[in-house]
Amino acid sequence: MRILHTMLRVGNLDRSIEFYTKVLGMRVLRSTEYPTGRFTNTFVGYQDERDGPALELTYNWDTSSYDLGTGYGHIALQVENAYEACDRVKELGGKVTREAGPMKHGSTVIAFVEDPDGYKIEFVQKKFD
Repeated sequence: MRILHTMLRVGNLDRSIEFYTKVLGMRVLRSTEYPTGRFTNTFVGYQDERDGPALELTYNWDTSSYDLGTGYGHIALQVENAYEACDRVKELGGKVTREAGPMKHGSTVIAFVEDPDGYKIEFVQKKFD
């Protein structure tokens, strides 16, 4: 068994694709429209789905926003340098909600950003041996 994808419902598909591809550097892996269901599924990621997990962006054509809920946590992405990753997000117009730095109860360097719908993405800086 393996993780295939995480699904997020988004209010504006174009805006979300732009964020995940331009700001976070993912690429669109595939996209399918379901006219009878009035929704579109677009999968984005860093590698082909056969090689690693993806993020499924589900856009319901008649819904422009969602309540995020209290059960959702975040998506975690490994980055080489969390400080530089935050700078890049800000340069591209993204929102950093927790600047890079050591986590409160440890030494791992982390940061948090938000996508256009308010979903949290954690940057975890790669540890060098």
